[in-house]
Amino acid sequence: MTNRRPAGMFAFTIVWIGQAVSLLGTSMSAFALTIWAYELTGKATALALTGFFHITPLLIFSPIAGAIVDRSNRKLMMMLSDLGSGMATIAVLVLFLTGQLQLWHLFVANAITGIFQTFQWPAYSAAITMIVPKKHYARAHAMNDLAGNTSGIFAPLLAGALLPIIGLGGILTIDIITFLVAIGALLLVVIPQPEASDEGLESRGSIWKESAYGFRYIFKRPSLLGLQTIFLIGNFFATMGYTLLAPMILARTDSNALIFGSVETAGAIGGVIGGLAMSAWGGTKKKVHGVLSGWFISGLFGMTVMGIGQTLPVWAVGSFIGAATVPLINSSNQAIWQAKVAADLQGRVFATRRLIAWFVTPLATLLVGPLADLIFEPAMSEPSFLSVNFEWLVGYGPGAGMALIMVFSGLASACVGLAGYGVRVIRDAETILPDHKIVVGPGADIQQRLQELLAQRQTLITEPSLPERDQALKEISLELRDLGRRTYSTK
Repeated sequence: MTNRRPAGMFAFTIVWIGQAVSLLGTSMSAFALTIWAYELTGKATALALTGFFHITPLLIFSPIAGAIVDRSNRKLMMMLSDLGSGMATIAVLVLFLTGQLQLWHLFVANAITGIFQTFQWPAYSAAITMIVPKKHYARAHAMNDLAGNTSGIFAPLLAGALLPIIGLGGILTIDIITFLVAIGALLLVVIPQPEASDEGLESRGSIWKESAYGFRYIFKRPSLLGLQTIFLIGNFFATMGYTLLAPMILARTDSNALIFGSVETAGAIGGVIGGLAMSAWGGTKKKVHGVLSGWFISGLFGMTVMGIGQTLPVWAVGSFIGAATVPLINSSNQAIWQAKVAADLQGRVFATRRLIAWFVTPLATLLVGPLADLIFEPAMSEPSFLSVNFEWLVGYGPGAGMALIMVFSGLASACVGLAGYGVRVIRDAETILPDHKIVVGPGADIQQRLQELLAQRQTLITEPSLPERDQALKEISLELRDLGRRTYSTK
């Protein structure tokens, strides 16, 4: 009797559970370390720098990491990523237990974690493509958002309750254990490697050539580049706003960890409900509507409301709405990319895609801390142009300057979503770009794929003649001929 390990959707569920447990531990550590860092310094800049040192190496190493992921076993890359992040947490724990932990140690640990996490997301995304049916791509990524937000519900509550009992050291120990759970889950499953596509074969070469391929792939396709531009600009403003969420609330509540945790929990509940809705619904039929409308709703009714609010109920509502739209945005976007990019290219393309969307994030984190501490906070604590004109909106005193930055950032994010509807290559991305060629085996449903391609071709024929549309029709015709040969060879 053969001992078969889980595969397919069952395998994804096991991996998902392991990642959910790991996220719970990571979120608990992040909450506890945020409180520790703010009590140590009392400055927004300190919290912003912890994010900067995590995101910067992650972005710098993304292209190389994507090429390595495409060359390597995706499951192994995920395991190494979890192991590396766990080792960084162990180092922080040892420093804390020996009484030597300082703020700069968190910067170094975050940088190490960022490097290892560079491999996690492209490897995980590409693995999902191989084990989850195409029609469930959006649902699978909604489940991932659901896992993150579920951990967000319980992490502040658990960390807040356990911190007085087991201290920061105990919270970090729990985080380390959850990393082991994630690695153990990966050991149980089978994640198939993708077959080589024509584009994948053409892109092969040195590690540097393959690292650069993701840029060539995206810049050759204006629709994909346009989608990432939406995320680039939106993420800049979202990073500015949400980096200030913790110090703003702590400043306005005299470092009340319970209120801060309650706002975080409200956001996590919103994320869970949004994730459950996406898991059941699957998103809008035209996924780009989920992306653009989601940015508008999140910016206007999420971040802007939190900036205007001065009490827990208003903060909680804004946090709930903002987080509830994230699964809609991310799952819709991910479904588009997984349908349009061949599986054996997704490591490189997805790593580059994240780099494009996030490369302004370090700039935002570096900018927003001094902007709050040196300009907006002082201006909203004394008579000035800003306090005279915006006191009615965000109040006065500690935290008001950071709140005003959140309002401006939220409005800008909402405008980004609306602007996407005015650009055709973004608005019609799913029509302009054909789905990637699926490697069809003898037992696959060839007729279903033929019907999909014919429907795509019919839609494209009605569109105006543009280079992107003509290229899409050419690619569809090539795949139709290939499927025709495969159909004949199986008879």
